[in-house]
Amino acid sequence: MGVQKKTRKFATVKRMIGQRDSRLKKNQDKGAIESKKKDKGDEVVREIPQVSSSLFFQYNTALVPPYSVLVDTNFLSHTVQHKLELLSTMMDCLYAKCIPIITDCVMAELEKLGQKYRIALRIARDERWERLKCDHKGVYADDCLVDRVMKHKIYIVATNDRDLKRRIRKIPGVPIMSVARGKYVIERLPDAPEK
Repeated sequence: MGVQKKTRKFATVKRMIGQRDSRLKKNQDKGAIESKKKDKGDEVVREIPQVSSSLFFQYNTALVPPYSVLVDTNFLSHTVQHKLELLSTMMDCLYAKCIPIITDCVMAELEKLGQKYRIALRIARDERWERLKCDHKGVYADDCLVDRVMKHKIYIVATNDRDLKRRIRKIPGVPIMSVARGKYVIERLPDAPEK
């Protein structure tokens, strides 16, 4: 009989308990503390925002002619750049009577912009448009418009600002009007005429 070959075992090391092993006393104490924290976290009361009664899914039944259109600063400047008339172009877009509304924040923003936007400021100061008083501090128009639209979903927001559009798209039932291709276009208004 021949000699039996003995194969060497590679990487044979004594088994050691790791520092994070759950069998160690210090790790058992940590686990108990974390489980208590998780139990406290489950008791959080979640508040569900109240949905407007005028919404039928994404369809806003409160939007009826005459439309109230909240006008933003850069919407006015784009209107001036494209040489469009504010009221008549809005009516052409919506096929209905429109009431352009300009808040104090938008007026303050236009006044701050200075000489370059003087024509847009002159258009905004027109007596035909409705003026809204702002009761908050600061003159950041985007926050003012978003806040107003969140409270009352009876407005169409006229803006060309990408960030403001993105914020308004998150609010259901609020259409957005913007200047594009030499005319006004509307999005998210179900009754809007297709062009």
